[in-house]
Amino acid sequence: MNNHQNSLTRINDILGKSASGVIIIPNNPTVDAIAGATALYLAISKMGKNISISCSTKIQSDLTASDKVQSTIATGGNSLMISFPYNDGSIDKVDYNIQGSNFNLIVTPRPGFPKLNPQMVNYSYTGGVVDFIITIDAPSLNSLGQIYTDNQTQFTGHEIINIDRHLTNAFFGTVNLVNKTSSSVSELILAVIQSTKIEIDKDIATNLYAGIASSTNNFTSYSVNAETFENIATLMRQGAVKRIIKKPTNTSIFNPIPVVNQTTTPEVQKAKPIESVEKENLKEKPATGENWLKPKIFKDGSIF
Repeated sequence: MNNHQNSLTRINDILGKSASGVIIIPNNPTVDAIAGATALYLAISKMGKNISISCSTKIQSDLTASDKVQSTIATGGNSLMISFPYNDGSIDKVDYNIQGSNFNLIVTPRPGFPKLNPQMVNYSYTGGVVDFIITIDAPSLNSLGQIYTDNQTQFTGHEIINIDRHLTNAFFGTVNLVNKTSSSVSELILAVIQSTKIEIDKDIATNLYAGIASSTNNFTSYSVNAETFENIATLMRQGAVKRIIKKPTNTSIFNPIPVVNQTTTPEVQKAKPIESVEKENLKEKPATGENWLKPKIFKDGSIF
């Protein structure tokens, strides 16, 4: 049994015996990292586990379950956590009261600050025990940013599953599924999900397809091989929907090359014989006689 298969077997054992865990992706994650993390989140959720996704930076993505990404490590538990955007000094006081069978939490803004927008309030559970941590597309723990630096104690004494393809990966996990020749981390996630025998539904397949397509520049990367296309075929059979990957806007400081209007045919200027061009130049060239070469003296607006 090779190291790759050993790692998959160990990951299965950890997921099977654990009740809760967290998936963490690095700062400013790629589409591939977000796709792999959300696909794995959907798959582990099917196992009935308490699972969450965390990232130090805010995620803006239309991939399924990308809205589940949190800025803190949370693994369920029994404590209800209410969170909302906060500016320093904007809250005057927090109070509560009980009216009949209702528990009311009252948040009062400080004068001069806007009141809390109910649409910005998020609810989750915290206080749960972290049994395992899965890092995706992270060459080192430090690449996780504030999620790691603020919670280093949570990384001690727990199973850490390190799934990555970076050449510089530090093999920091208790389990390291690291394939430096893989064309995408989403393909590694696909291998994990397949090894657990969890059904790959349309959402999982679509996310993984988007991750592979983005990482390989729509399958044109040098790292693409036959296995890549076999994985794509598997995902499409499971209902993967092709997603358009938006490329970043060109912010080059150089002047852009003008684009020719394709609706009109540009006028083609005919080349003139060299004799004609020379005659035109002679006509346009000013006289350069001896007087012209003499210095000019200006006096009272006249030239002498």
